[in-house]
Amino acid sequence: MESRSASVFGIDSSLSGKAWRWRGGNMDLSEGPAGLEDDIVTQILLSRGVAREDLERHRNPSLRAFLPDPSHFRDMDAAAERLAQAVMTDETVTVYGDYDVDGATSAALLILLLRKLGHEARYYIPDRLLEGYGPSGEALVRLAGEGSSLIVTVDCGAMAHEALEMAHEAGVDIIVVDHHKCSPELPRAAALVNPNRLDEGQLAASHGHLAAVGVAFLLAVATVRTLRARGYFETRREPDLFALLDLVALGTVADVAALHGLNRAFVAQGLKVMARRDNIGMSALIDASRLGRAPTCSDLGFALGPRINAGGRVGEATLGVRLLTTTDPEEAREIAAQLSRLNDERRAIEQAVQEMAELQIERQHNRAVMVLAGEGWHPGVIGIVAGRIKEKTGKPALVIALGADEAGNGKGSGRSIPGVDLGAAIIAAREAGLLVAGGGHAMAAGLTVAPGKLDALSEWLDERLGADVVRASASQAVLLDLALSPRGLSPTLVDTLESAGPFGMGWPGPRVAVGPVRIVKADVVGANHLRLIVSGPDGGRFKAMAFRAAETDMGQTLLHAREGRRLWLAGRARIDDWGSTPQAELHLDDAAFCD
Repeated sequence: MESRSASVFGIDSSLSGKAWRWRGGNMDLSEGPAGLEDDIVTQILLSRGVAREDLERHRNPSLRAFLPDPSHFRDMDAAAERLAQAVMTDETVTVYGDYDVDGATSAALLILLLRKLGHEARYYIPDRLLEGYGPSGEALVRLAGEGSSLIVTVDCGAMAHEALEMAHEAGVDIIVVDHHKCSPELPRAAALVNPNRLDEGQLAASHGHLAAVGVAFLLAVATVRTLRARGYFETRREPDLFALLDLVALGTVADVAALHGLNRAFVAQGLKVMARRDNIGMSALIDASRLGRAPTCSDLGFALGPRINAGGRVGEATLGVRLLTTTDPEEAREIAAQLSRLNDERRAIEQAVQEMAELQIERQHNRAVMVLAGEGWHPGVIGIVAGRIKEKTGKPALVIALGADEAGNGKGSGRSIPGVDLGAAIIAAREAGLLVAGGGHAMAAGLTVAPGKLDALSEWLDERLGADVVRASASQAVLLDLALSPRGLSPTLVDTLESAGPFGMGWPGPRVAVGPVRIVKADVVGANHLRLIVSGPDGGRFKAMAFRAAETDMGQTLLHAREGRRLWLAGRARIDDWGSTPQAELHLDDAAFCD
């Protein structure tokens, strides 16, 4: 196996300034398959950390192979007992969700579970702008006053000490189902289920990558098991929990949870459920996204998820839950259409905020963490913009909407890079008195910062995370799984590569290098996308797309490259199915000249 320290094709500085390395072993098929010890899928699995003796379990990830006993999680049995009791005694239950996709799918999952159990639950989704993230004490007390004796918070609550104390004093029981970072002291609750509790056992803590919807599914399993033990199903049919996996898949991918282990099984099986279109709202969402085929993993993150998110970002926060739990096809179509319109509006707002944020980057080029802030920035898009800034700069980014509440505080959202735990830093900053509120997980965080504390926060983050960012940045390279000649890029190859999926955060899609090629045509299409038509000496010819890259240094270099100059291209091999005959194309990440 070739050392990762050896550059691929001698490329130590590509057009993006990165070295090219093999992710695992050398899989150079550009001159034929000679010397390849394993099939391509086996090599991909091995390079993602799968032990050779565990290959079969990972080739077709199933729940049977990966689902842990929910009782290993602290408070899980107490949560299941309390929820089962509410079902059997017909208590009024309210599911308190978050306004993003993970929150909406988590809430919808528990609502549909309870409906399958013969119990109709209420739900409450806070308004992003008026109430902000997490359960508010006032809302919990109000729900108690309206008759709820049990409230289940999903995708929030792990750090809501004051709000949950108010709920306790009002006499309502709270079950917290969350996955965000916890402090050593937990809020008062009847049960707090979170694999990221600091007192969690080893097996449960190994599932800290679960999205909240995954934790909610484990609670569903535990609740059904508890009801079974109590004889609840002697006169009724047990619910089909597998039918809820489409929700688990959507929430997991949209929340950018790491797709290894159980999450990969959730998504693999959830996509199969989604293809059946059993959920009326999900089916309408697929139609509104103009997908003429069964959704893929990337569709969840780039087509379906953003539409659900748009309701919480720039529209009505409850739209996602309403869509995913409705039994009325006409209502589903109307909500899905509304979410699509809101998503278009969100894109326009996002572009305006991003342009203003990018103007501040130059002044912070020496910062380890980009902290960009502005008056009038819409709080509903700052997380997306933070992600864009992170991709552009290669550094963690915080984007803050100043004056977002009556006290003049700034509301911020952050996105990080692998190897830099932003959530832990934000929690520490809050404990240090630099923030009014804040929390999150390794790759994403949210915060509220008081006026006048912004500079101090920037300095503090620089000091705390500077060394981590340097180490993470130094280790960045373009990691390649496979090298091909131009004719080797085919639909059959794409199908082979995709069979090792689903791919996402923590289980990266295979990146292939194709070459050498010459550019036949280069132009800009759509919103700043670079399109290349290239050909190789073996007669192979294909299209390569570099999205949002036309104005980058790499894009400009390729647009104006000297005619006939040879180069290698690196990216994801995908299927272009717009025409009558599917063709393989390359979604470009990087390029390097051969001479």
